[in-house]
Amino acid sequence: MCGICGELRFDGRPPEAATIARMNERLARRGPDDEGVHISGPLAFGHRRLSVIDLSARSHQPMVDEELGLSLVFNGAIYNYKALRAELQAAGYRFFSDGDTEVILKAYRHWGERCIEKLHGMFAIAIWDEGRQRLFAARDRLGIKPFYYSQTGERFRFASNTQALLAAGGVDKAIDPVGLHHQLTLHAVIPAPHTILKGVRKLAPGHTLTLTPDGQLQTRQYWHLQATRPDEPKSEQEWIRLIHDALRKAVERRLTVADVPVGVLLSGGLDSSLLVGLLAEAGVQDLRTFSIGFEDVGEEAGSEFEYSDAVVERFQTRHTKYHIPNSEVLPRLPEAVDNMAEPMVGQDAVAFYLLAERVSQDVKVVQSGQGADEVFGGYFWYPQMDADEGSDLQRFARHYFDRTHSEFLEAVTEPYRGGDDTSRLVRERLAEPGADTFLDRVLRFDVTTLIVDDPVKRVDNMTMAWGLEARVPFLDHELVELAMRMPPELKLMSGGKHVLKRIARGLIPDAVIDRPKGYFPMPALKYVRGDFLEFMRDILDSAACRRRGVFERAYVERLLAAPDRHFTKLQGSKLWHLALLELWLQRNVDTAPE
Repeated sequence: MCGICGELRFDGRPPEAATIARMNERLARRGPDDEGVHISGPLAFGHRRLSVIDLSARSHQPMVDEELGLSLVFNGAIYNYKALRAELQAAGYRFFSDGDTEVILKAYRHWGERCIEKLHGMFAIAIWDEGRQRLFAARDRLGIKPFYYSQTGERFRFASNTQALLAAGGVDKAIDPVGLHHQLTLHAVIPAPHTILKGVRKLAPGHTLTLTPDGQLQTRQYWHLQATRPDEPKSEQEWIRLIHDALRKAVERRLTVADVPVGVLLSGGLDSSLLVGLLAEAGVQDLRTFSIGFEDVGEEAGSEFEYSDAVVERFQTRHTKYHIPNSEVLPRLPEAVDNMAEPMVGQDAVAFYLLAERVSQDVKVVQSGQGADEVFGGYFWYPQMDADEGSDLQRFARHYFDRTHSEFLEAVTEPYRGGDDTSRLVRERLAEPGADTFLDRVLRFDVTTLIVDDPVKRVDNMTMAWGLEARVPFLDHELVELAMRMPPELKLMSGGKHVLKRIARGLIPDAVIDRPKGYFPMPALKYVRGDFLEFMRDILDSAACRRRGVFERAYVERLLAAPDRHFTKLQGSKLWHLALLELWLQRNVDTAPE
């Protein structure tokens, strides 16, 4: 829901409306319904609106409350806003709108910066406090909504994507060596505050940021996820009942908090199929579902229609499915890359982009199954890690890292050959207190860090590129907090996601529950052949790539010579990783103003 941007000047000069306009223009696809700008002293806000809650002009943004001396831009959805509104009204606050945006303003005035801890939902928020001359910003607990920023001695800027910051100019566009190491070794996950560019940073999930006009910036972590057992042990049946109740509540609150129809992205896997079943269980009528499939490559299927069709038949949803031939995928790849706030190697990024294009013509909001595998232990590498020996880092790295540090050093040129930043990061994160076992530590790291900059970011970017809001019930923070207390061995039973499978049994078709674990398939970006291989060759052989000088040519040639022999531990194409990064830099950075 929406795109936000802004600028706070430190040098006594007023912000320029033209700068905010350029940033807003690069956010237009996130919010096609309305546009707004607000300038007050050293502060300027910009906003692009996707109208989902309170469709009237009363919820226009930037929202200014003259009486309270506050202004705000907000991207997301607050699912408990009606309860908070009632509480604030009882405290004497008067409201001029009916949506969740104004509730945040009043909550900030009433509870101060700790108001964020009362919000249940997905959000990126910036509030200008006129009286205190202070900018306050916050990002939701699971990082579902993005918050990028750039700071110099003269000003601070923020936006929902990197492209808006680049459009404003004045960004250091040099490659961040730490970000590059993460990009090529940690499945394109670059944890906050880093990005691939030195001049762009991002606010970490579960954190707030405060900034004054003299440039003093402070961040605070307001949410800590515990992965420890409860004081009173629970039986398997108790866990199933508790998770079922929490998941049902998460699905229903993401359905009811909207003034527009809500659909479901139905992949044919357990997670999205279970969402359909729970919505039907809640009595939803005329449910809209959407599926996409691609061409097979070799033995790998490009669609999961046989499973999604079974769910559609069971629940009689109003279903639409799309089959996209490879001849249509390749021409759209650069367009999808243009809408990636950061370079994303996941094959399903392009799939989500093409699916969202079509779905957005029918609905504005969809529910999607991201997060279930990370929260409930569904991936094949979890039991592999658990059965391995050695330190936490060794067990994790052997089954997750895309490249060893030594291979990274072979892949990049001398200026980028620094220390093993990814190993240092993982070692530190896995050593944090508040997790009982190795798997607890891994799952918490995945949920709070890896998922944020992999599937969650992909879904937000690719759906919002078409003005489509994706809601992710499996990342409801109350559900996540509950699930993290569950013994990990209970999650890994039944081949993973045991509790979800128990909940689904009898509700959705058995064939969907008992099928092998699937992934949103797009085989052409895994088995790189034909036109796709030539496309990647052209990118990596281009003058721009050679001039940039990031990759060692011998390493590039090795991958181009035999792409089917070079896969990551997560079964991704190493060639696509390089080509995607270079293409993203060419499309988004090389064309940006200085």
